[in-house]
Amino acid sequence: MKIFITAFLTLLFAFSVFAQQQTQVIVTSTFLRKEPKLNAEKVQTVQKGDKLILKKSRDTNGWYFVSTADRSVKGWIRKDTISPATGGVDSAIEKPQKNVSAAAPASRIKQVVSPPPVKPVETPSPLPAQPTVNPASSAADSPVEDEEVIRVDTEEVSLNVRVVDSNNRSVKNLNQSHFKIYEDDVLQPVTSLTTTEIPMINALVIDNSRSLRAQLKNIIEAGKIIVVTNRATDESAVIRFVGADKIEVVQDFTLDKSSIIEGLDNLFVEGGQTALVDAVYYAARKIEQHQNSAQKDDVRLRALILVSDGDDRSSSYSEEQLFKLLRKAQVQIYAIGFINNLSKEPDANGINRQEKAKVFLNRLAEETGGKVYFPNSIDELPQIAADISGELHTQYLVSYTPTNENRDGTFRKIKVVIDDGANKGKRIALTRAGRISEVK
Repeated sequence: MKIFITAFLTLLFAFSVFAQQQTQVIVTSTFLRKEPKLNAEKVQTVQKGDKLILKKSRDTNGWYFVSTADRSVKGWIRKDTISPATGGVDSAIEKPQKNVSAAAPASRIKQVVSPPPVKPVETPSPLPAQPTVNPASSAADSPVEDEEVIRVDTEEVSLNVRVVDSNNRSVKNLNQSHFKIYEDDVLQPVTSLTTTEIPMINALVIDNSRSLRAQLKNIIEAGKIIVVTNRATDESAVIRFVGADKIEVVQDFTLDKSSIIEGLDNLFVEGGQTALVDAVYYAARKIEQHQNSAQKDDVRLRALILVSDGDDRSSSYSEEQLFKLLRKAQVQIYAIGFINNLSKEPDANGINRQEKAKVFLNRLAEETGGKVYFPNSIDELPQIAADISGELHTQYLVSYTPTNENRDGTFRKIKVVIDDGANKGKRIALTRAGRISEVK
């Protein structure tokens, strides 16, 4: 009987301590690795809301040895992923309270919760039902005095990268070792490379002003070429625009190709002062927000396919406001610019409208890692549509952990360099021009 009581009390004590040794892990995304090295094999991805337990006795050169909450997986995590907002490890840790009895009320069991500042603090979840624990094996696996709870916060940047050769043909079958990423001219540690087909979210954003009246029928057919190549997991939307008061979602995001095609068929031209910047701003924000997930494994390629003459006449947003948004969003822009009918002569304000449109559309593509086309004939549209579709489906997703860990909201230039191919064949990487760092 004494043995039973002793075992039961040990079980309750172990559980009460165990319950206090877990907390929400606040992360963008990070990894447990087999060894304390950035290029070591990944054991498991750590996501927002996961829980980790720190093994204090295993601190090696800037890395912590941790286990998942259920102790089933162990690995190394970078020491600098501990949230700066916590003031370091000590303040991020909830110390085991050895004197708290099993009968203590729930209000005495403190939990570390750090939700995003824009959300209200949620009521902590109740403690889980009492599990069956082997006290001897639990103590042997991880002594109480060697364990503390941590919360981590690391920034990982993901890039959609197109790689082409000197003939502008897509380059396939590259691996992680081929990629070198520079942020503000400093080489960054590449953490992952995905070559599998990534689900895509794209919006066809089409100028319906009178300046494109002659081209609209062919634009609709080109849009259909892009839509029919969508895979089963790809979603598209159709957005038409004229003035700032006429930016309309004709067909919201859907997997159904027939609905998207019907949306294209419903486009029509009408008069108004073109609000191109406003339309791109609205569409980019809509694409970025649609099914946006913090989960590392829930990655989607986001693209905006713009058809316009590039001539903005009535937007309320400025170009700089637009590009500030695009530097935060991960939206690639493919633009088709029918600029030939725009005047080359300076207007009353001294503006060459054709040159201004060309510069703007080029900047949209360069800043976002997309591409711009300036067709001389409407007959070029089918091939352009096929090219856009092909490039959207042959991209690499490359991630890196920034060496500059300051979360100051500054712009960071990004450059991706690819090793030359056989016979020194040139390879060119195309991605977004930079990013705005997250603000803590």
